[in-house]
Amino acid sequence: MTGITDFDALRRAMAENSEEPEGPARNARAEQLLAEAEKLDVPLAVIEALGHQLKVYNYSSEKDKMFVPFARLLRMWDERPEDFDEYEVHSLHWVFKWVSSGMLGQPHIPLASIEKWLAEMEHRYRLAGHSERAVRSAEFSVASHVGDLARAERAYTAWLAADRDTMADCHACELHSQGEWQVERGRDAEALDLWGPVLEGEFTCAHEPHTVLASSLAPLLRLGRTDEARAHHLRGFRLVRPMESMRGAYADHVEFCALSGNEARGLELLAERPAYFTDSGNPRSGLEFLSAVALLMDRLTGLGLGDQRVPGPAGRSWTARELAVHARVETLALAARFDERNGTTHIGDRARARMDQLPLVERLPLGVRSAARPAAAPVTVPAAAPETAPEKDLAALLAEARRLSDTLRPHAVEAWLAVARASEGVELAALDRAEIADHQAMDRGPEGVALFERAAELYAEAGDPGEACAARARAAYVRALAGDVDEALAAVTGPYDEVLALYAEDATGVRQTAGVLMSRARVLMRGVQEDPSGESPDGAVLAAAEAAVREVLALVEGQRPPGGEADVRLAARAAEGQAMLAELALRRGDMETAVRLFARASAAFVAAGLPWFAVEYEARSAGLAHHLGDIAEAERALRAALEHGGPYLEAPGRAQLHLQLAEVLGGRGRSQEAAEHALEAAHWSDEAGEGPTLGAWARHQLGGFLLRQGRWAEAAEVLESALPDLSAETHGDGAVVQAKWWLGDCLSELGEHRAAAERRLQAAEIARHWPEQHDHATLAHLAAESLGQAGLHTEADQAYTRAGDLWRSLGNVHGLVRSLRARAWLALRAEPADRGTDGARELMSAAIEECEAALLVTDDEEARQRLTGELGHTHRQFGELLARSVAEEAEDSAIQGAFEDALTQTAEAVAVFAALGDGAVHTRTAAELAAGWLEADLSRPADAATRARGVLKAYEGADDGDETVRSRRAEARQLLQLMEEQTGE
Repeated sequence: MTGITDFDALRRAMAENSEEPEGPARNARAEQLLAEAEKLDVPLAVIEALGHQLKVYNYSSEKDKMFVPFARLLRMWDERPEDFDEYEVHSLHWVFKWVSSGMLGQPHIPLASIEKWLAEMEHRYRLAGHSERAVRSAEFSVASHVGDLARAERAYTAWLAADRDTMADCHACELHSQGEWQVERGRDAEALDLWGPVLEGEFTCAHEPHTVLASSLAPLLRLGRTDEARAHHLRGFRLVRPMESMRGAYADHVEFCALSGNEARGLELLAERPAYFTDSGNPRSGLEFLSAVALLMDRLTGLGLGDQRVPGPAGRSWTARELAVHARVETLALAARFDERNGTTHIGDRARARMDQLPLVERLPLGVRSAARPAAAPVTVPAAAPETAPEKDLAALLAEARRLSDTLRPHAVEAWLAVARASEGVELAALDRAEIADHQAMDRGPEGVALFERAAELYAEAGDPGEACAARARAAYVRALAGDVDEALAAVTGPYDEVLALYAEDATGVRQTAGVLMSRARVLMRGVQEDPSGESPDGAVLAAAEAAVREVLALVEGQRPPGGEADVRLAARAAEGQAMLAELALRRGDMETAVRLFARASAAFVAAGLPWFAVEYEARSAGLAHHLGDIAEAERALRAALEHGGPYLEAPGRAQLHLQLAEVLGGRGRSQEAAEHALEAAHWSDEAGEGPTLGAWARHQLGGFLLRQGRWAEAAEVLESALPDLSAETHGDGAVVQAKWWLGDCLSELGEHRAAAERRLQAAEIARHWPEQHDHATLAHLAAESLGQAGLHTEADQAYTRAGDLWRSLGNVHGLVRSLRARAWLALRAEPADRGTDGARELMSAAIEECEAALLVTDDEEARQRLTGELGHTHRQFGELLARSVAEEAEDSAIQGAFEDALTQTAEAVAVFAALGDGAVHTRTAAELAAGWLEADLSRPADAATRARGVLKAYEGADDGDETVRSRRAEARQLLQLMEEQTGE
């Protein structure tokens, strides 16, 4: 069934199993392989199979199973050490560390047994001649686990002082443990300094930087380094997600979500790993996971979401409140088992501290697709008995509402609605009732006409005929908003005539008159904006609207009460008038004037202390400036809009402004700042409930900006998050293709070549239907590259063939030649070898023929230069391919023949590059050196030396600061020295 008939087959099977995902299936296969090894009657086969079994157990949820194979290995070593080869001797001593740390995670193993194993490890390491470093590291783990700080500090110092040898953990793992100790001692900054080389990629291993990224999350939040925390979460969770054994690191990401206001994402993480609730093979990581779950559930309950359904242990449904209780009980029960074993309260104290943490950030946007935090159900609180008389409360509400409306503050309408509620059943003066009705009408929009008319009656009753006219004019404007401009114009005529007569007789003020004139101007502007023809309005409509606007401006500009400040309402009328003139200029096609007038309107609102009114016009100005190519002005206006909107911007508007600014900054090459605004846009889109539409586009943009910065893992997370919502119908198929293309690039950089190929092929399939086929060809070519890197050579050849056909149809010789060269290299791997070599030669020859044919018909000098360079590279690769086409064990005549052919092609490459002059000196010298080494392999030292001297001559007087120059000179000198030694010169 398994096909294991000899030791080599066993080793191949174990190697294949090692590449499988962590988990019970891999463990079960390791158990089968041990059974097969025992049938071979080869002691080393059993030893290796036991080692393989121990390894897969250690990196899985069944960590508790590794002690049995280790005990058997140790017994075999004690009985017959000669059965172990050098590698297995090293491995046996190496896994002592796994066993000691693994025992700490199993509370049923007595502490005395752990100490005994530690002493055994020290004894055996001493006998084997190993340094104390690994032993002291293991002792430190024991001491820090039980909370013996003094012993831990001594062991830590001894660990760092001991020499590194082959038994020491890798640099990355050591730095992780050292940093965790700094965190436990309250030294977050020191921990991050220690982790720096791991985070920057200087030291890595199979499980780093995975765990360092996870461990760094809470320290970064505590230090206020939120941008780094976000990046580490996106990058680190991608690494941890597929690895079953990393439940502790996974828990750190859940904790991060709870501490950063990302509770919804925390729930998504729990849903991805249901087995983590019940896996029992590693109690220590189970405790870490459940404590993070308790923290998250307590956070949800504290937000009033205790009744929300959440992922939990299988077999029943859970609310956040129920799971919070369950997780805390289970955590403390596990902690009690450890503490009982250890004789301290250290584990329980740490678990309680973790579960009782308070959020470190109210909400840290991550950029990935996630549900907005659900709104908690309102809590009804009994009203307290009023401390003052209702009349006094109502008077205070009236005063506050008048203050807000007189100064045009935000939420003035809401303040008047509060007055209306408080005044039910109370007898009010006519003016009070008029103002209440007026603002209630404003709140109702198109349904407010009748209330405006009622307000007008009450203003008249209160002796304010001018405000009565203004209320009737507002009613007319509401009719225009509902689409009936002609009726609105008829309705506003009466109040307009009346208020002008009143103003002429000093029977009303500027404010009331300006209110009527502005309502009339607004009605006329609606006629401009709603021209049913869909074309530019005729001159008469524009002229009438402009005259009305200028009438407002003539009335209000320069108005200032004697000895006082300008009336805010009049200043606002003047600013709005400027914005109307901007709109009219835009309707006439004069965009430059429109930009200037919108900017003037914005400045006027800001000068009047009303910056929130400027936002709309700054956004309009930004759009027009961008259209006119004035990117600097567009950026300025968008920044101003965000600044002036402040806390009054609604989530959709905030998202739009951030996204526009991100696109402007991205167009100016400022990817880092653009990414920050795209991140904000994604966050506010989610808050506005527009995650699948505007949010998906923001994530698409964010992914692109992160990719430009080389932040591949973060970009991949964001793009994968955007793709489910990106659609051709909503965002255009170009956006879908671009997102898949970008994602393929990220996955390729991350070494996930099969996934990269899948995304690139998906993008190519969409682009296949486009009229212009260049993107289709490029994507097919990129997909072929990924398929080849993934080891799928047949599929890669098919994709390169498809790309080559497309390049040919487009007349793109460079793409065609490169696809042929790539296919040649793939063919070299084909079976049988001779057929593969023949196919590779044919494809390289075809690539040369395509270059030469194109050169014959090309007149453009720049195109000729590029094609000549392509021809040189093809000859160069052909030579390299031929040199690699013979096996080392082939007959001498076959090797010599292949090398002669390779030299011919390489020498041709030298000649082609030489024809390009000084601009191709580096490519020429590289080919010259390759030819020199081939001459040396063919036992022609004089010819090889000549080529080396030629390279040195080419760089006479060249800048030695150039790395390529230094490299070529060094290689040429090396070749020359070897050849001179052979010839005795």
